[in-house]
Amino acid sequence: MTRGTREGVRTTLRAMSAAVTGSDPSLPYRIATLCDLRDARGRILLLRRLREPNKGLCSPIGGKLDVASGESPAQCARREILEEAGLDIPIERLHLLGMISEAAYEGRGHWLLFLYRVMGPVWIEPHDMEEGRLEWFEEGELDLLPLPTTDRQIIWPLVRSVEAPAPGGRPGYFSVHVDCRGESMRWSVEAREPGVAGA
Repeated sequence: MTRGTREGVRTTLRAMSAAVTGSDPSLPYRIATLCDLRDARGRILLLRRLREPNKGLCSPIGGKLDVASGESPAQCARREILEEAGLDIPIERLHLLGMISEAAYEGRGHWLLFLYRVMGPVWIEPHDMEEGRLEWFEEGELDLLPLPTTDRQIIWPLVRSVEAPAPGGRPGYFSVHVDCRGESMRWSVEAREPGVAGA
């Protein structure tokens, strides 16, 4: 068995172990987190991905829950931020910004994604890592970046719709279901709460 074949087998086994028990093997159901980190200028930390899913595209850092250990979504977000950005963020700084369910994403599986915003600014130097390159981007640059279609059309507009109305406020929350089956995506916003001004 070649090194490439061994790595492919490992990747497949990791993906299978992360699927929710009882899901259809042809469309496994996975639970993951996405993490929205901002610096003091309000720039967004994104990963230019070298691997699937979303290879060649820019997306927030995140990863699959360790379902075998019973990890919570917030614990997963905290772990992924530490692993990918090297930042040890207390769970108290994580705000659940959105919940996204995607049916048949890329025809490969169903996803339940928990999107967390780290409250308050953070900083890391842009750098290369195994999954790709971490870089800071101005919010206005998002429309110019190669993004997953669901992020561009649905997730980032919903994030903007629940932002805090003024500095010092707290963002709201949204929940959306995206059906990726067929020739065009369909989605329905299932809940949306606006952000609130600071006290």
